Amino acid sequence: MKKHKNHYIFITGGVISSLGKGIIAASLGSLLKKQEYSVTIQKFDPYLNIDPGTMNPYQHGEVFVTEDGTETDLDLGHYERFIDQNLSKKNNVTSGMIFWDVLNNERNGKYLGKTVQIIPHITNEIKNKISQTLSEDNFNFIITEIGGTVGDIESLPFLEAIRQFQYQNKTTCIHIHLTLLPFIKTSNEFKTKPTQHSVKELREIGIQPDIIICRCEKPFTQEIKSKIALFCDVKEKNIIAAIDAKSIYSLPLYMHKEGLDTAILDTLNLPKKKISLQDWEYFNSQLENKNNTTITIGIVGKYTNYSDSYISIVESLKHSSVHNNCNLKILWIDSEKITEKNITKLLAPCNGILIPGGFGERGIEGKVLTAKYAREQKIPFFGICLGLQIAIIEFARNILHIKNANSKEFNKTEKDNVITFLPEQKNLLKKGASMRLGAYTCQIKKDSLLFKAYQSTIISERHRHRYEFNNHYKTQFEDNGLIISGKNPNSQLVEVIELKNHPWFLACQFHPEFKSRPQKGSPLFNQFTQAAKTNRNEQKNRK
Repeated sequence: MKKHKNHYIFITGGVISSLGKGIIAASLGSLLKKQEYSVTIQKFDPYLNIDPGTMNPYQHGEVFVTEDGTETDLDLGHYERFIDQNLSKKNNVTSGMIFWDVLNNERNGKYLGKTVQIIPHITNEIKNKISQTLSEDNFNFIITEIGGTVGDIESLPFLEAIRQFQYQNKTTCIHIHLTLLPFIKTSNEFKTKPTQHSVKELREIGIQPDIIICRCEKPFTQEIKSKIALFCDVKEKNIIAAIDAKSIYSLPLYMHKEGLDTAILDTLNLPKKKISLQDWEYFNSQLENKNNTTITIGIVGKYTNYSDSYISIVESLKHSSVHNNCNLKILWIDSEKITEKNITKLLAPCNGILIPGGFGERGIEGKVLTAKYAREQKIPFFGICLGLQIAIIEFARNILHIKNANSKEFNKTEKDNVITFLPEQKNLLKKGASMRLGAYTCQIKKDSLLFKAYQSTIISERHRHRYEFNNHYKTQFEDNGLIISGKNPNSQLVEVIELKNHPWFLACQFHPEFKSRPQKGSPLFNQFTQAAKTNRNEQKNRK
């Protein structure tokens, strides 16, 4: 690790939302690590929720969970995957958290009777959050992504805070602004006005960007670059093109080719070196290798028309497909639409079937039918969190003949609930941040699929759930062919189940997708994808 003082990179977005600030931040973090600097990335979200834990997936997408049990924005998943580094509660900050801390300080008399205001109290708290990670862990760089779009009312306290912070740390701060550079097909030209207006908004606040990244659908000319530089007071070499890409994993390559990492280091007068991106080049070359076998994985859930709800699962499947030298096709299947009459038609194209985590009763019976189909048809099956609970319910109903077997989540009576509350959850009233969250130990049974995947008897994986397998039924399940291959050594909670006499049927209570990386896929996803590939080849031979 290079011994340089701490530096701060701020990334804001303009014109429209969803331009890809998170992927830009993650790609930059990866490049700076290649330059042998230590890096961390944090996300500031302007919404008033304390965290996204209680937010609807249609509004917010997946809730990502860190090792320390913090529910965070999905961008932290991208950060971890790209920089191959675990993050924590310090890396995700919301307006709700800021206001909560300030109001608690006020109630505790920490402001000595002063009037509490946005400036300085809220902005000071934001500035504290900016620097806390560096001061505690001594990273060379902290990259801070500001959620939302410049011009949003809710973003103003954050923008004012970083204006103050940059003023107080002139030589160690750099500001990147990501904008849209639209191409108008009818006139066959790029339009720079949206970028100019977005930068104008920033400058009115008192922030001058050092680097402008232009999201565009195709390369633009040096003339366009010069025009943006002139009107926005930014060096031409610091106008960067972010061209629409097939895969987010090509962004580190694109950004390095455009000179983003060298622009950062030159602006801050820091040493730079020639770096190798062979790992990213290899991963991208294999991601859509036309010579590879294509496998079809069916994801059965209730948010299937909005894949951000399952984004870590999607990315983990991509990682494992590269690991197994196969191409990936995902078939999204709405569990609410599955019936006994159409299930074969819907699931027959699948080489493997995955039921992800989730909450609520909607679509549950379709998922139970799915688990039954995978079990009976010997299709590789992977259940995650709720997916494990579904597999347990299906087994209880159709193998143990407990006709009304269910979960306490869906059946409020105590009768026949093979899935029940975690003991510590029974009397909880608050919804937010009250589940079993974060990394817990799992003890693995030898001679199991689980042991074969991890090659260890003790692992640690991340959790997010309120309900668990009801150990009252444990003997009954095991006597009828269900294998409990993983359990928590302290609480004896069931973590993983498998089936005898099935090529690959495994379900886990934890979320292995949260720890998957492009160059090192999750062991369970790697094994599941391999099983799906084997099944695909066997299906082809039978035909």
